Amino acid sequence: MAYEFFKGLTLFLSYAILAAVLGMLQFGYNTGVINAPEVNIENFMKDVYKDRYGEDISDDSVKTLYSVAVSIFAIGGMVGGFSGGAIANRFGRKGGLLLNNVLGIVGACLMGFTKLAESYEMLFFGRFIIGVNCGLNTSLVPMYISEIAPLNLRGGLGTVNQLAVTVGLLVSQVLGIEQILGTNEGWPVLLGLAICPAILQLLLLPVCPESPRYLLITKQWEEEARKALRRLRASNQVEEDIEEMRAEERAQQAESTISMTELICSPTLRAPLVIGVVMQLSQQLSGINAVFYYSTNLFTSSGLTDESAKFATIGIGAIMVCMTLVSIPLMDRTGRRTLHLYGLGGMFIFSIFITISFLIKEFFGYVQEMIDWMSYISVVSTLCFVVFFAVGPGSIPWMITAELFSQGPRPAAMSIAVLVNWLANFLVGIGFPSMKSSLENYTFLPFSAFLAIFWIFTYKKVPETKNKTFEEILALFRHGNDRSSLRDSRLYGSMLNCVNALEGHIPPAESAALMVAEEKPHPDSFVFAAGSERSSVAPAQPERPPPPLPPPRFPNSGV
Repeated sequence: MAYEFFKGLTLFLSYAILAAVLGMLQFGYNTGVINAPEVNIENFMKDVYKDRYGEDISDDSVKTLYSVAVSIFAIGGMVGGFSGGAIANRFGRKGGLLLNNVLGIVGACLMGFTKLAESYEMLFFGRFIIGVNCGLNTSLVPMYISEIAPLNLRGGLGTVNQLAVTVGLLVSQVLGIEQILGTNEGWPVLLGLAICPAILQLLLLPVCPESPRYLLITKQWEEEARKALRRLRASNQVEEDIEEMRAEERAQQAESTISMTELICSPTLRAPLVIGVVMQLSQQLSGINAVFYYSTNLFTSSGLTDESAKFATIGIGAIMVCMTLVSIPLMDRTGRRTLHLYGLGGMFIFSIFITISFLIKEFFGYVQEMIDWMSYISVVSTLCFVVFFAVGPGSIPWMITAELFSQGPRPAAMSIAVLVNWLANFLVGIGFPSMKSSLENYTFLPFSAFLAIFWIFTYKKVPETKNKTFEEILALFRHGNDRSSLRDSRLYGSMLNCVNALEGHIPPAESAALMVAEEKPHPDSFVFAAGSERSSVAPAQPERPPPPLPPPRFPNSGV
């Protein structure tokens, strides 16, 4: 298993992946960095307001200002994610990432100098700018990695996106504790450290090549694409990759300049677009952001002390990193669809356990031993919830959206998917406190319902993309992705193989009858193992068709 995963993973490819995923580390860091110093930031806002207007600000107004600082990051992410496709087509995948770091540096500086300037408006603007940066990263980084990775490593290397996000989350959680930077003096430094991933990527990424797919298919620079592939593969034998890209180009020449409007209106691409959007929703509406944003509060509600709750939150980040590492070799061994089903199913089960632990804690609230026991159950259920998220929904939606589309519609599809992801992120971040106040112990039940719906959708509609070329994946949707058609195609193909195998061993009359049956076009279109369409022209009807014969039975064919 390990050998199969590392086969084709060259040193330079590893370097390019590392340089690219710094953008996703930036996303993870800024997602979690503002939660730990909440009290410190609110105190800063109170002091600034009093200095300006000579009176104290109400607690509700401070909470509102702080919620703006949190949520404006997601608004910036929506802007960046939606424009990611246009940036990718205009400047390239690598070029877009390099330009994006300018936004990262500007946003980090604005946040870092907020206290020095005594302006919480600077904090808002900095959070918005860094949100645009992270939104662009969530669109450009998965696109770049999926296009430079060889076919057998595309799934495992795509999971590195989520690994970088979890590492960023964990770093922000550790640095945000009171013993390090979670203080009134340290929180501006904590936010300003977002400059580090941007500067590091500016130093590392220029050495990396542009996406070979972008060079060959979008720019028609074949020699530059060959040079990039030779460096990434550490080999001169790149014809197989070139041919695969050429096949993809031929498959999508009619849709080479697809806009978002054309993508939405395309009957062939509507199914993969719906799948990509629902996969993004399955990540954000699973309840994981409720855990990320409010885990400390959830743990204290379940009976833990404040200090224990903060360390339990760090434990969530550590588990995310470990489980993402575990899922990397599984991605190309087990498959995307299977892991996503396991992840959603496990999250559904443990979301129910979280609700049960809350209910039992309230029912036996007067028994201290029961409170301690249920606190343990609640923490374990939450950690298991995070484990199953890391196995499937954490990484697969980003990866599969890039895999479902060929070169032409991919940028537009990524823009739409990322916009939906950030919008759902924003809605959960804003709506969860109100939902928690309204539903109390039943807070996780809506997430349980969503998880059940997403599991059913994945089981019925999402295809397996493991080890399939982009052309083969597109062919699945062009000819329909329902199981009955695929089953019929295999059955029909089996019958034709049996006919060919029996030639010369059956009477001539029967052979002629079977050849006529073989030449008649089947009512459905089929996808064969190579992902190609079988096309046939109905033969002219003979003047005297042979008399009908009873259908022969072929051993082990099911016919």
